[in-house]
Amino acid sequence: MKKRRVDFIFLFIMLVSSYLFFFTDLSKEWKIALVTLYAVLIFISIYSLMLENRTPHSTLLWMYVLFFFPVVGYIFYLYSGQLYLKGYLFKSKRMNNRETLKRMTEKEKEAKIDLSSLSPHQRSFAEYSERVSFTKVNNGTKARVLKNGQETFSEITASLKNAKHFIHMEYYMIHSDKLGKEIMSLLIEKAKEGVEVRFTFDTVGSISLSGSDVKELRDSGVKVYAFSPIKSGFFNQKFNFRNHRKIIVIDGEVGFVGGLNIGMEYLGENKEIGFWRDTHLKLVGESVQTLHAVFLFDWEYVSGENLIIEERYTKTVSTSGDGFTQIIATGPDTHENMSEYYYAMIACATKSIWISTPYLVPNETIRTALRVAAKKGIDVRIMVPEINDGFLTQYATRSYFGELIRSGIEIYSYQKGFMHQKIVIIDDDFASVGTANMDMRSFHLNFEVNAFLMNSKAIQDLIKHFEEDMEDSELIKPVAFYKRGLIERSKESFARLFSGIL
Repeated sequence: MKKRRVDFIFLFIMLVSSYLFFFTDLSKEWKIALVTLYAVLIFISIYSLMLENRTPHSTLLWMYVLFFFPVVGYIFYLYSGQLYLKGYLFKSKRMNNRETLKRMTEKEKEAKIDLSSLSPHQRSFAEYSERVSFTKVNNGTKARVLKNGQETFSEITASLKNAKHFIHMEYYMIHSDKLGKEIMSLLIEKAKEGVEVRFTFDTVGSISLSGSDVKELRDSGVKVYAFSPIKSGFFNQKFNFRNHRKIIVIDGEVGFVGGLNIGMEYLGENKEIGFWRDTHLKLVGESVQTLHAVFLFDWEYVSGENLIIEERYTKTVSTSGDGFTQIIATGPDTHENMSEYYYAMIACATKSIWISTPYLVPNETIRTALRVAAKKGIDVRIMVPEINDGFLTQYATRSYFGELIRSGIEIYSYQKGFMHQKIVIIDDDFASVGTANMDMRSFHLNFEVNAFLMNSKAIQDLIKHFEEDMEDSELIKPVAFYKRGLIERSKESFARLFSGIL
């Protein structure tokens, strides 16, 4: 925290120095002094940057930004470049979560699941993920794939109406539009019936959520908290780290997780966006307990209310599963990030790797794993939307096509509308569905949560849907891609400069 204060003191001095230099009639000697002061501050900042021991190219990039973009570059560095901040901003949350998960895992040791029926590559991932995430693989869960908004929200609404004891919801984005108001009205109705309703939303993602809607929820008895309000997170930069999770847990028996936020665009009813392709999961059984633990950790962080010590919120409700399931959360409150789990999946593939993601800004580790897999003869296919919802994300994604295509990876451009699902399918029997994109923000800045499925019947639905999506996509052919114009290549190269924060 001391360094944060120093950084903002530096910024204040730079701003004042710049104003005095450009907008006052100070003498030449004073202006030389101001330039010297600015140079000293930049030198100290660059030296501090070197001590962070980042990758050489990252260090050099930020040196260039600090040196060639006075003041503006420093502001950009403060709010976009210093990912190490998560190390202490969320230290207590991370430690508390980890210790609680370890205790929960210890209690479950006697009921350890036999993983011998898994294939070698599945078992390798399961043993790794259990060891580092402290969440258990279980065979007492049924997973159902929900395709697109109509199916997802129809199932969510029906489940919410059947709630008897509690509804716990956590969303990155909820709008005060028709769908958002319908969901909130249902929460109000259930709260008036005596059902405990707790709801937390991300402040930035849900910036369009009206204050009057929040007040109505609270007045009706719904407990509502915003995650990391901007006003309290500006100077310590907590606002950089967003809660991208989408979680619903009902009575500890039913859970929902996946790519869909709450808003009319997710039903395909936003004229500017058009058709919206997405995937969600409905879970029944043991994995709901782990998904619920993720919510309870976040709830304690925003509200101070510790519910995970109460058995009625943490008891396991098992069912006859149709495969193996594991819930894994990542973010500033964990030591690992989702790229490590994606890498572990990719590295154990023997036949195929199918990926569907709206934002493809992979780190070097993921790119290397994909290239090596393709060169080994593994069928690697990646699907991304033709039109993205942002200039930088669209062209940064396209900037990676060349090296992937050269390695034999097939890139499919989804044409029907905006494709927002986050799916990884390995060897037809192992898959991930969740909130984490294949980009740096999901890997390093966002709180995410994914469900990992092994030998589950739901995987066959994911495969079927992926094949259907390929029919609505165009394979990007190498010759045509390499013939793209200079303007397109320039856009890609420019956008790629910002890939570290996308």
